[in-house]
Amino acid sequence: MDDKIAAHVRDIPRSGIRDFFEIVQSMHDVISLGIGEPDFVTPWHIREAALFSLEKGRTGYTSNLGLPKLREAITCYVGRKFGLEYHAPSEVLVSVGVSEAIDIALRALLDPGDEVLYHEPCYVSYNPSVTLAHGKAVSVPVHEKDNFQLRADELAKRITPKSKILLLNFPTNPTGATMPREALEPIAELCVKHDLIVLSDEIYAELTYDGAEHVSIASLPGMRERTVFLHGLSKGWAMTGFRIGYACAPAPLIEAMMKIHQYAILCAPIMTQDAAIEALDHGDAAVAHMREKYELRRNYIVSALNDMGLPTPTPRGAFYVFADIRPTGLTSREFSLRLLEEHKVAVVPGTAFGADGEGFVRCSYATAMDQIKIAMERMARFVKDQRKQAA
Repeated sequence: MDDKIAAHVRDIPRSGIRDFFEIVQSMHDVISLGIGEPDFVTPWHIREAALFSLEKGRTGYTSNLGLPKLREAITCYVGRKFGLEYHAPSEVLVSVGVSEAIDIALRALLDPGDEVLYHEPCYVSYNPSVTLAHGKAVSVPVHEKDNFQLRADELAKRITPKSKILLLNFPTNPTGATMPREALEPIAELCVKHDLIVLSDEIYAELTYDGAEHVSIASLPGMRERTVFLHGLSKGWAMTGFRIGYACAPAPLIEAMMKIHQYAILCAPIMTQDAAIEALDHGDAAVAHMREKYELRRNYIVSALNDMGLPTPTPRGAFYVFADIRPTGLTSREFSLRLLEEHKVAVVPGTAFGADGEGFVRCSYATAMDQIKIAMERMARFVKDQRKQAA
């Protein structure tokens, strides 16, 4: 049967995160710092909105683009949060999570052989999504010395006549990197110069720390008309299972994306769309509360990792740290497997996020503080033991 599978699908590797966590699920008493999912329960008033939707018998299809009331709520939110203006009836599409929005945007834009530039280490789905859309993925490395920010000069080296899309994710999974305005501006200038379309995945936009301002590249001069602004409610509002994302873009592109969404998905579930309206209209306080908790955990985990001799920069966004494990002499996979087997702490090898992640591991602090403290104690013992063995 293998010979019947499409070659471009057969040759895609399985997710490095999911592969690793199949091992985790077979073990007991493991503390996981691996999965990028909030440990908070969705705020009650948002869950209540979903329940009320069901109680009212709202169980049918919606418009392919999403509920008009939700699209209005989205335009109001992105206007006050990001300073972006969109026409709700024609420039907003509600998707089943941001992952679907990325997929249909790529399929709507790419012809076979078109190149998509993306920064690496990056979220695990970007490269395979480009391949599935018959494009060519071109990675641009980002480095710890640059706070894992994308540099315009590194990007410029990899632009070719076939370059069509730049895929951005700031704040970034797995590094927690953010891009201030002064770092985004030369990137935007390159996009205008080379006529690149930008897919900007800003799912972690609500989770920035130390007073860092989140700036959307779509808000910069010349960028709104060439940017697909991608956002959703999974991370900031702890609504991963609700599967609500959205795309904001010029009407012709939203129309093209809607055609694919229409035939493949039809629409996002109506009761989760109703819950999303409540989240966008009345969820700011809950988001702020969770963000405060994440910042406390971030401060603790960064301090603990540095104290045990694993250089770890302080990320200013998302809920991940990217720890440098090269002082142990182990590869990312060796470190992660041995830490799991010997001390029952799960982290994600940096190589799950691309070859440029070698020498690092991702730790999520979307985990209760008491669990983080125990995990750091166990990891410190592991690092100490490893250094003794290497001496």
